[in-house]
Amino acid sequence: MKGIQGHCNSCYMDSALFSVFSCSSVLDSLLFKSTQHQTIQSILLKSIVNPLRKQGFVSERSVMNLRKQLQNQERCPTYTTDEKDPEEFLSLIMQEILSLDPPLKLCSLSGSRHKEQSCYYYQIFMDYNHHLVLPTVQQLLEHSFFSNSLKLAEVPACLILTMPRSGKSFKMFPKIIPSTELDITGLLAEGPQQCVLCGRLANEECAECFRDALFSDTGFKYFCLKCSTQVHSHQQRRGHITRSLHLPQGFSYSQSSGSDPRTPPREKLELFAVLCIETSHYVSFVKYGPQDTDWIFFDSMADRVGESNGYNIPEVRACPEVGQYLHMSLAQLANQVPREMEGVAKRLFCDGYMYLYQSKSMSLYR
Repeated sequence: MKGIQGHCNSCYMDSALFSVFSCSSVLDSLLFKSTQHQTIQSILLKSIVNPLRKQGFVSERSVMNLRKQLQNQERCPTYTTDEKDPEEFLSLIMQEILSLDPPLKLCSLSGSRHKEQSCYYYQIFMDYNHHLVLPTVQQLLEHSFFSNSLKLAEVPACLILTMPRSGKSFKMFPKIIPSTELDITGLLAEGPQQCVLCGRLANEECAECFRDALFSDTGFKYFCLKCSTQVHSHQQRRGHITRSLHLPQGFSYSQSSGSDPRTPPREKLELFAVLCIETSHYVSFVKYGPQDTDWIFFDSMADRVGESNGYNIPEVRACPEVGQYLHMSLAQLANQVPREMEGVAKRLFCDGYMYLYQSKSMSLYR
């Protein structure tokens, strides 16, 4: 009996709670902020999160108590019986119940004025005009932002991403490579950017170069003046329209090179959990330590005792093989036959649905 015990289609909630709270404190402000819904917050803190972190086990009665309270609050008669989506549950808790400030702030770049919008998670939408075959989460996020003319208004403390799939009925990619580190520097609307060629402070961004086959499949394309001139002297890129970048305070362009010689800092988020779905059943992978192999696998309904009057036995077990696969090159991963992958690694690469990232520098609780 380890983790959170599942009962009556609760796997979506079990996996979401385990992913968010078992080994990360990035959303612990939910547990302590002032709220009118103290009963729900108290159940979440005292009956689920504290026992999970202290004893490593939460019985199905505690989760069912939470489901009953949510059912009463939402006046939804199916919260104690039916399966829901994890993002639906997390949005309900964060937005409707505990009124957490949205952790994600986006800028829409379409039109003459930048419009800012706030949200609790980001659904990756992909157009079909792409050449990605074995994508990383980094690539999917960048392509989605590019297609929808979006940038980040600020570095988020927590970034929750859902993949372009719909349960077991639709999956755009047979495999997705989890990016253990998400470089969001190029996705920020403000801040210093690095030239993709020479590494110095960038002056311009070229959206049309994003899809140019000459460059890497990863990263928005920023250039200093010198490199931009060279890149756009090619006849195929002479018609590109570049956008000038705002010079961050404290940086200056030298007269000789036209660029600040310092390398701009990088903003990165770390992956701390992944929710996976296969045939309507949710499980999760959680990073619990600093080593690359420090991964655990959680299934709230791994085994069962009895039938209609029985109960589920949850499982938490180490899966160091995950870290070993994440160290492989894309070429090696492409050659991996899913059913032949060691342990539970297949489920992480083939069934990934929701990816949770955190910024240690922006987290309120550490």
